[in-house]
Amino acid sequence: MRVAVIVFPGSNADVDMYNAVEDIMGVPVDYVFHSENDLSNYDVILLPGGFSYGDYLRCGAVARFSPVMEQVIKAADEGKLVMGVCNGFQILTEAGLLPGVLLRNRSLKFRCTLSKLRVSNNDTAFTKDYGLDEVIDVPIAHGEGNYYCDEETLNKLKANNQIVFRYEGENPNGSIDDIAGIMNERGNVLGMMPHPERAVHEWMTSDDGKRIFTSILKTWRERNGVTA
Repeated sequence: MRVAVIVFPGSNADVDMYNAVEDIMGVPVDYVFHSENDLSNYDVILLPGGFSYGDYLRCGAVARFSPVMEQVIKAADEGKLVMGVCNGFQILTEAGLLPGVLLRNRSLKFRCTLSKLRVSNNDTAFTKDYGLDEVIDVPIAHGEGNYYCDEETLNKLKANNQIVFRYEGENPNGSIDDIAGIMNERGNVLGMMPHPERAVHEWMTSDDGKRIFTSILKTWRERNGVTA
């Protein structure tokens, strides 16, 4: 198994993501720059948080046209696991890999705090190590995390069980239906605003994010008949 952490100009959570993969999954991981045009050697693609291209136009709107994104779309079409966190989530929506958009926080303020999430779907490649409706602590750090979609799309997300995480208690950004993370219909692309890579050790205040990484590893092993 090999993991790619995509690095755009302005990424700032790429090191955190790299370290989480190395520490929790214990598999080979590489930084892959936005100009790369071949991801065929990678099994899992991770898009980290930050401010890609300075968040000009809209968050993720410029990064979506980076050469590497053609390969990310190809990897997703091939069924490889793709996860975008924070700015990575925004890029995935701009690229059309996930429905909806991310708007300015309702408060119009940047929020950086530990947030409670409810696991709304634990039958996914990214959440199988969680319990259904389990409440976990994962930090957020965003100014444009207000997930929005039209009523038809929301009903479709609910019907297909594509809502993976919801905010529990306080909704820090005003997102519709308290949505914190969604996946595509096929179930191999996840986007979420909270940062699981910043919650993988107890000294980080919470280690609740590490089970996303163990779930990904378990899914890949099951698909490829690999025993631990």
